[in-house]
Amino acid sequence: MGLISPSQLLIWIMRGMAMLLVIPMHEAAHAFVSDKLGDPTAKNLGRLTLNPMAHFDLLGAICMIFVGIGWAKPVPVYPYRYKNPKVGMAISAAAGPLSNLLMAYITAMVYKVAYYCTPDTMFWGFIIQFLYILIAVNVSLAVFNLLPVPPFDGSRIAMVLLPQKLYFRIMQYERYIFMGMFVLLMLGVFDLPLSLLNGAVWNLLDKATLFIDKAVYAAVGMAV
Repeated sequence: MGLISPSQLLIWIMRGMAMLLVIPMHEAAHAFVSDKLGDPTAKNLGRLTLNPMAHFDLLGAICMIFVGIGWAKPVPVYPYRYKNPKVGMAISAAAGPLSNLLMAYITAMVYKVAYYCTPDTMFWGFIIQFLYILIAVNVSLAVFNLLPVPPFDGSRIAMVLLPQKLYFRIMQYERYIFMGMFVLLMLGVFDLPLSLLNGAVWNLLDKATLFIDKAVYAAVGMAV
């Protein structure tokens, strides 16, 4: 009683492995787009890299592994270097979640090919389970960051509609809003909406990769 099961331990290990791929892609995408829009701050600070240690945040990593939702060290930007600060912030913010959704889609295709075409062995079972968790971590990170609440990426996208003065005034209180969000997250307040949003994205990924299922079933003479 009370001992961690081997299956649960394996899930945590796989989440940790997935995090080393997912988080750097998300943060490097922010840095890359910000640089292209005219603000090289993140690039000059070494954040335009896929090295996980450049983006590591201890609390975010712990939450990612044990809760399934986490974050990295924020990518620094100076929006006034953009031609249009609000629009630039929205575009650079959207780059992170979009990179995760793209990675989730590519991984979903690989997952289905591996699921249908590899032998039923322990090795391939491990690979298939890791691919599934890699999709899950990408989807969770994208959905979580698209919440329209500061300091998440979704707030930068949603606030493009606000007057500029009000927009930057709200940004001053990001740290306190995040603390409140973290408490609510730990209390499970967002469990249902996040679960529904994650499920919707999974459904879209399944439909977007349905061509693989059809190809496999066609090859064996079955209908989808």
